[in-house]
Amino acid sequence: MASLNVGNLGEYLREQRRTAQLSLRQLADAAGVSNPYLSQIERGLRKPSAEVLQQVAKALRISAETLYVRAGILDETEREELETRAVVLADPSINERQKQVLLQIYDSFRKENAAEAAAAAAGSAAAPAGSAAGGPGGPAGTTEDPAGARAAAAERPVDASPDA
Repeated sequence: MASLNVGNLGEYLREQRRTAQLSLRQLADAAGVSNPYLSQIERGLRKPSAEVLQQVAKALRISAETLYVRAGILDETEREELETRAVVLADPSINERQKQVLLQIYDSFRKENAAEAAAAAAGSAAAPAGSAAGGPGGPAGTTEDPAGARAAAAERPVDASPDA
């Protein structure tokens, strides 16, 4: 058996195929792969490429990213980020400018949280007890404000004139 989550992927694919009430041959035809190759994937004997996984996901009408995670191609947090972005971009109730602003804010929050987590990890090893951030005048009072200021700044050019 191959390493890397291939068996887990195969079991998952078999389960999804059965849920979709498709035979192995029907799924292979819909995905554009050979029946023996798909059988080997399901049995954990082959590790498919990202392209093949995408074709299979499309035929099963499931997320390709989910299959990428199962196959060990994509990290779970990367999948969540991609899905979040896809949902924002697919929302018909907001315009393109709003989508871009929303994604910029999302990126700024992710970067800010990653920096805070890194600082907390570094600080927890070096900071004396009782000096954690968040007290009066500490960084905790300022972490939410910059993102809000960025969001407000992103909106200003589109709003009414400064006299309004």
